[in-house]
Amino acid sequence: MKITAVEAIPYSIDYLKPLKFASGEVHAAEHVLVRVHTDDGIVGVADAPPRPFTYGETQRGMVAVIETIFAPQIIGLTLNEREIVHARFSRTVGNPVAKAAVDMAIWDALGRTLDVSVTDLLGGYTDRMRVSHMLGFDTPEAMVDEATRMRETYGIEVFKVKVGRRPVSLDTAVVRALREGLGDDVELYVDGNRGWSASESARAMNDMSDLGLTLAEELCPADDVLGRRWLVGQLNVPFVADESAVTPAEVTREILSGSATAVSIKTARSGFTGSRRTHHLCEGLGVEVVMGNQIDGQLGSTCTVAFGSAFELTSRRAGELSNFLDMSDDLLTEPLDIRDGVLTVRPGSGLGVEIDPDKLARYRLDL
Repeated sequence: MKITAVEAIPYSIDYLKPLKFASGEVHAAEHVLVRVHTDDGIVGVADAPPRPFTYGETQRGMVAVIETIFAPQIIGLTLNEREIVHARFSRTVGNPVAKAAVDMAIWDALGRTLDVSVTDLLGGYTDRMRVSHMLGFDTPEAMVDEATRMRETYGIEVFKVKVGRRPVSLDTAVVRALREGLGDDVELYVDGNRGWSASESARAMNDMSDLGLTLAEELCPADDVLGRRWLVGQLNVPFVADESAVTPAEVTREILSGSATAVSIKTARSGFTGSRRTHHLCEGLGVEVVMGNQIDGQLGSTCTVAFGSAFELTSRRAGELSNFLDMSDDLLTEPLDIRDGVLTVRPGSGLGVEIDPDKLARYRLDL
């Protein structure tokens, strides 16, 4: 069970259409496939999606930090020594997504070694989650059409709507169109990616007060300390800390300071080890949790549903699990299947997935 090698393979797969939001836009999945090898021939896998506009990481930077800093620190450790891995990675500032991918690949390798699923290793609460689909910037008509297609094709009844444009009426009109087009039975919530000021956020939420929204995420920057506390104090829905609460310490700061009332956990940026810490903290504080999406491919979505299904708290709400549907292709041998608005944990050991070698050869960038 000793780690003998760590690979970081850059690849790129185009999106069928760009996903646009307040802090940037994505036209291709320019990710890094991480593979952790052990001395008994086991290979664990995970995906690292760089988001330079959020965490400052790039594809080339993640390959470099994994190959030159993280891999040498953990080669020779066993798969059970995950706390040592965490402690050694913590000595390097930043790089959350690169750290997370190595961590999750280790968990996958451990599950494969023990012939146990990662979900069961983590907690085994259930084997499925309801799915929330994320809608990027577009016209009201196009966004209603996309939501309708997701509902009719995959049974998805929960939608996260990207907002944060100026004037705010651009986005409030979209959310109103979605409510009118989809009816009252569909759950809608909004994510601003820090695009508005606190006053703009308050005005937008007031304009949408009759639309039955269930959550509001990162409408304004956490660095606008007093403005954000003022905003959160007047909302009648939970305010979700996402990119402002990557670590347990940041979660504690945002919740106890009154700058948020709920938390998004993203395995792509905190792995399984860090996400478990955040989950237990939120459970202890009585804070609601959403399993978020880092514009993940199918491997990333597999990791999210594996973790979210493991605990009662993380499985309560729909997880953001479907944006791989916007990709033109993927690396898995067997694609994920959303049915009746639900994604189930893959059967088998570890994460239950395999990488298609032909597709990896086609899309990798380092050959």
